[in-house]
Amino acid sequence: MSADAIWPGTWVTSRLGVRLHGDAARGLLGLALRHNPKRAHLLVSEVLGKHVPQSPRTVYGTGVELGRRVKDLLGEAAPRALVLGYAETATGLGHCVADGLGGVPYLHSTRRPVPGVARAGGFEEEHSHHTSHLLLPKDPALLAGDGPLVLVDDELSTGRTVRNTIAALHRARPRQRYLVAALVDMRTESDRAALAKFAADLGVTVETTALAVGRIDLPEDVLRRGAALVDAHRAPDHDVRGRPAARPERVALDWPAGLPDGGRHGYLPADLARLEAALPGLAAGLTAALPPGARRVLVLGTEELSYTPLRLAAAAEAALPGAEVYFSTTTRSPVLAVDDPGYAIRSRLVFPAHDRPADGPGPRYAYNVAGRDWDAVLLVTDAAGDTAQLHAPDGLLAVLAAHTRHLLFTVVPSLPHPLRGPAFSSYAPEDVGWLLQDLSGVTLEAPAEEREEAIQSGGAHYAESLPVEYQPSPAYQRLFHQALETSAARVARAVGTVTEAVLAERARPGGTPVLVSLARAGTPVGVLMRRWARHAHGLDLPHYAVSIVRGQGIDTTALRWLAAHHDPADVVFVDGWTGKGAITRELADALAPFPGFDPALAVLADPGGCVATYGTREDFLIPSACLNSTVSGLISRTVLRSDLVGPHDFHGAKHYRELAGADLSRHFLDVVAGRFAEVAAGVAADTAALLAADRTPTWAGWRAVERISAAYGIDNVNLVKPGVGETTRVLLRRVPWRILARRGAGADLDHIRLLAEQRGVPVEETDDLPYSCVGLIHPRYTKGATGADGKAAQ
Repeated sequence: MSADAIWPGTWVTSRLGVRLHGDAARGLLGLALRHNPKRAHLLVSEVLGKHVPQSPRTVYGTGVELGRRVKDLLGEAAPRALVLGYAETATGLGHCVADGLGGVPYLHSTRRPVPGVARAGGFEEEHSHHTSHLLLPKDPALLAGDGPLVLVDDELSTGRTVRNTIAALHRARPRQRYLVAALVDMRTESDRAALAKFAADLGVTVETTALAVGRIDLPEDVLRRGAALVDAHRAPDHDVRGRPAARPERVALDWPAGLPDGGRHGYLPADLARLEAALPGLAAGLTAALPPGARRVLVLGTEELSYTPLRLAAAAEAALPGAEVYFSTTTRSPVLAVDDPGYAIRSRLVFPAHDRPADGPGPRYAYNVAGRDWDAVLLVTDAAGDTAQLHAPDGLLAVLAAHTRHLLFTVVPSLPHPLRGPAFSSYAPEDVGWLLQDLSGVTLEAPAEEREEAIQSGGAHYAESLPVEYQPSPAYQRLFHQALETSAARVARAVGTVTEAVLAERARPGGTPVLVSLARAGTPVGVLMRRWARHAHGLDLPHYAVSIVRGQGIDTTALRWLAAHHDPADVVFVDGWTGKGAITRELADALAPFPGFDPALAVLADPGGCVATYGTREDFLIPSACLNSTVSGLISRTVLRSDLVGPHDFHGAKHYRELAGADLSRHFLDVVAGRFAEVAAGVAADTAALLAADRTPTWAGWRAVERISAAYGIDNVNLVKPGVGETTRVLLRRVPWRILARRGAGADLDHIRLLAEQRGVPVEETDDLPYSCVGLIHPRYTKGATGADGKAAQ
């Protein structure tokens, strides 16, 4: 601020009776009035890039300088630090501090709950307009270290939020050293004493550092006087009716696959290296979209999404010599705007929230944007913010359009992350990471008749809705337990054999197989394979579950996530069993555009002769096929519907928490894994024989299905469901035309016969059948029969 400039806190100090002490603090801060009954004033940072547009070089450099001070204070302990920034104001600042510290992970708190992501911690910010903070690291181990924890906020005012944070985190994971870094430290002596006493009582070290130290004196009646001033100076927000408005133009961003959009779920040094390598290309794409001759440009982030827009703005600033590039972000905090040079917030734009906030719809704000004569404004938001509300007539884009000659916007893909139990599924978190989004709050189930009518009409795909979950009768439950007791050792032996085959043939030197099960039938098998590897070899194989949909292929977002986090050559796709091999072929076709992934499928049972990696080729009852979600972690079938699943989203599924009382998922795993020791010798023998055998897929099952389809006048192989597993599925999900059973198949088909009786489906015994049983769906007699594309069969 120049010597003759009016300090942007003069208006508040002269009317509210507050006094700001400290020349350094006055150089960084202005003052404004809040719409907040808990605190009347707002310290407005000139260098934060939140309320006041500022040079991105200045904003980033200020945060990095604070990080260097932290590094000097921590000394030899600096490389073991974790940096934690506060939402929403300091999410970007915390990132910059981590950059200045160098080589350390970063996490920021968030006010955006993410379905299916377990909360690893949280705390309250007492004076805030929105008080609750969540900690949602994708890897909870991020908070489990014992190195210093660096807490970053824009201002250190009383220290109460810091004390709340440290107390909450220390209960969960004690550590010895905490350091609080802020742009300004405005605490009173009593505040400093309170923090020192808190640290002594807790038996820890709490240090502080700031770029400037000051003090603010408040009159006793500051809240009353502040509220009165706000009421007296309320003014209409900028009325832009009748002004020409720029037409918003979307700019594609070639964002690196798998790179986080920020620190909400953790940000590692490797992520920073990928971002910095990509920044020149990203900036070139954005600056090329600017209108020729643009000299005054604003890059605007959205709420917690601050760091990525800041780095993009700084890169654009470097690429546009001579241009004035500014950076700021929107916010959810309401502040009074007064168009006076002695007041820090001179204008405000108001628009509805556009990221589906958990606390419901409400207003959001952009300050000091109106009236600045921008040649171009570039809005940067994340995928969660690219909603209908963003594009609404009163949305942020429409509001910004009246204040710039050219309006651009770009969307940073929000990084999906695996969901884990117990937040999503009843499996242990280490058993499987679900590459799915949680749709538990969406009504997707429909009676079979309605689903079949929709499918039969030709417009609906089977994956757009869910069948009502089958609730087994007491008799059927008894059959499940009997089948499990009878076949547990057989399943355990097949699990051991297929896992040993994978380890022998798919483990590269220096690599570890990554199990990727096809949700949901493949997922219990993937969990068991993981357990065998640990039991027999002490290996901890990563395991994820992905969606594959008939006629639509595999979840490509999940593939991109896998490629970003693992070597595709290590990925082994896993399923429960093969029928005729349709999914085997679907998987191969779906992976063709993704080089590096091996489409070879590993299955527990391969009666159809469709794969080369299997535990057995016998068609026997795998008890997990008897039930739906209650033996699959309480997870539904996967869902793919355009209004729920965007281009950067994982496919969806539901977690049926209400069925927890009937859940047998862990029981199934424990019973089978409990037989591992007794089948070890058999596994060794089977594996040796398997690896020595000619396992070239014969596709004998497919040919048998073609014969059956022709013989029964079906003429559609997709409507013939061969094998115990597929026949069980068709009986649980719809009413098939009839069941073919091989004569003498025995107890493996007891549950098939019971289900057929309950559904009124005839069972026809035959001698000439390569499978134990086959379920038949007839396009003329089965309403809603679906073809290979997942829609109505013709």
